[in-house]
Amino acid sequence: MAFFQNRGGAAWLIVGLGNPGDQYENTRHNIGFMALDELAERRNVPVQRLRFKALTQLTAVSGQKVLLMKPVTYMNLSGEAVRPAADFYKIPPEHVLVLSDDTALPAGKLRIRKSGSAGGHNGLKSIIQHLGTDQFPRLRVGVGQKPHPDFDMADWVLSKFQGEDKKLIDAAVARAADAVECILAQGFDTAMSRFN
Repeated sequence: MAFFQNRGGAAWLIVGLGNPGDQYENTRHNIGFMALDELAERRNVPVQRLRFKALTQLTAVSGQKVLLMKPVTYMNLSGEAVRPAADFYKIPPEHVLVLSDDTALPAGKLRIRKSGSAGGHNGLKSIIQHLGTDQFPRLRVGVGQKPHPDFDMADWVLSKFQGEDKKLIDAAVARAADAVECILAQGFDTAMSRFN
């Protein structure tokens, strides 16, 4: 493959946020892992090389060389994985694309932004802290609001998808992977108009 001749390593860092461990699989908070796995499966590459406190894999997405990353630090320490990888490959913040869950969006809805606050998301908060900027793009996947105000937020984001939500999320994971491919092929403005 011709595009691997670039000795610079990776031009993009694509980070799926989640928590490691079987007990967190298919939970709302792990939607970033799910979307990253979908990208990897489309390329038939496993994301399993342990580097930078993360499971990683170099591959190509839309002709761009990327490092796929799933931090194994737990959500609230995600920046500890992202910063060393960005430094190693000399990837600027605007090429660090973070995939995460968003409880403010309806289940299955996507929201692409070029930058912004953490919005209460501990994974994004950690990445902002470690990169020293909030000027990095993110693709948020809606996981729905908690069912009632008294419901504990931690319990909600660590709950598993079921029924109609599961169908919505499976479709959203595929669309999130489509959106990443579109961002890298055609840029943010095209992807935002198509997927937001």
